[in-house]
This record gives sequence, C-alpha cells and structure tokens, in this order.
Amino acid sequence: MRKMDEMEMSISLKSVRWAWFYTVMFLFIWVMFDWIQNGNRGLSFFLLITQNLVLLGTQSFLKWKMSKNEK
Repeated sequence: MRKMDEMEMSISLKSVRWAWFYTVMFLFIWVMFDWIQNGNRGLSFFLLITQNLVLLGTQSFLKWKMSKNEK
C-alpha cells in the first residue's frame, strides 16, 4: 500500500468532513423529531453529544501534543 499524495489527502479529508457533517445533521434532526414526538431525547441525543465531545477532545489533545513536540 502506497502513501497518499497531497491531492488524495485533501480529497479524503474533505470527504470525511462532509460525512461527519451529514451524520451530525441527521442526528440533530432525529433528536429534534424524537423530542417533539415523544418528549425525550434517547440514544440519538447521547450519540450526538458524545461524538462531538470525542471530536473536540481529540482535537485538543492532538494540538497539545503537537505544540509540546515543537518546544
């Protein structure tokens, strides 16, 4: 397996971003629908919140790790 070049990396990153955005929007609509219909948030709400917490946590950790390596 060969390494991706810059263009392939850019395409892959954009694809992942669009897939993440689609998932977040789908979950948000699902949460709103459940909340309006049933008055509860359920598993979809938990998934939406934890997915974004994992995203923010890993971004913060990787930024901290990269800044630590530069010093």
